[in-house]
Amino acid sequence: MDPNWLRWAKQLAGLAQDGLTYSDNPYDIDRYEQMRDVAAEMMATGFDLDKKSVMELLIREEGYATAKVDVRGVAFRDEKILLVREKLDGGWTLPGGWADPWQSPSEAVVREVFEESGFESKVTKLAAVWDRSKHPHVPYMPFHIYKLFFLCEITGGQATESIETTGVDFFALDALPELSISRTLPEQIARMYEHWRNPALPTDFD
Repeated sequence: MDPNWLRWAKQLAGLAQDGLTYSDNPYDIDRYEQMRDVAAEMMATGFDLDKKSVMELLIREEGYATAKVDVRGVAFRDEKILLVREKLDGGWTLPGGWADPWQSPSEAVVREVFEESGFESKVTKLAAVWDRSKHPHVPYMPFHIYKLFFLCEITGGQATESIETTGVDFFALDALPELSISRTLPEQIARMYEHWRNPALPTDFD
């Protein structure tokens, strides 16, 4: 779903980052820096942002370029799915966020569910691994992101807002609130209902 200009800019930025990581030749380093500059200009134009702010984002990325990992917890109660309301945009989403490098994906999603909703949980299934760029999330993001959706069983706790959320509730599939579509799409929630009702379904990918 990413537009061509963004796919090309991401690829350029990734190649430049890899080159700057492994090159010692000053001439090659200069070329990779120029390549990163072109990627920043493409993103700044496409996102209607200041080029300097985009360049600062790209410069912070070091080492071999890899996709970022976003984890989402899927939990049900009385046929309704757990959602939290994001403070940033006011939309509702499956609880989750970036995976930390010192945690496994399942540990990360259990932490995120607790931090954002107040509920303790345990993971029962990896339901989906989706490439964000292949789904109609908006706004577009300057980095490549893999989204991991885990079915979780609530084991304790109670609904509690956090510094990132302003609401915690359970919703039926036919009565979903306005979603934060940067994070969670209605068709993704519908698919999670299918996985919950039929745990034997294979993990979705891409």
